[in-house]
Amino acid sequence: MQFASVRIITDDVPRLADFYEALTGLTPERVGEVFAVFRADTGTLAIGHVATTASFADAMPAPGSRAPLLVEFLVDDVEEACDRARQLGAEVALEPTTMPWGNRSAIVRDPDGTLINLFAPPAS
Repeated sequence: MQFASVRIITDDVPRLADFYEALTGLTPERVGEVFAVFRADTGTLAIGHVATTASFADAMPAPGSRAPLLVEFLVDDVEEACDRARQLGAEVALEPTTMPWGNRSAIVRDPDGTLINLFAPPAS
């Protein structure tokens, strides 16, 4: 088995893709208005329209349902990344904080409410 991606389901792919592009600096591959894929050396984030999950029937994820999902981005500067997210309209759920295990972390919500952990490990 090989990990492929995390996919966020939304009813507005262009809006969410624009948000993640501005937040990460990555340019997504866009498939019309229904799908966008951000590929990085460390993982892939996909954004799909609800129409792409129609065959999932009752198991279809609902946009904005605040499912127990945390998308994590390793960043150089947590404060700067949190400020950028805030400027993009993200709600800050946790201001930059040093965690008990040493990571510096800020938690924000994307425009659909998905939690994003912007973190940096402790300096060596």
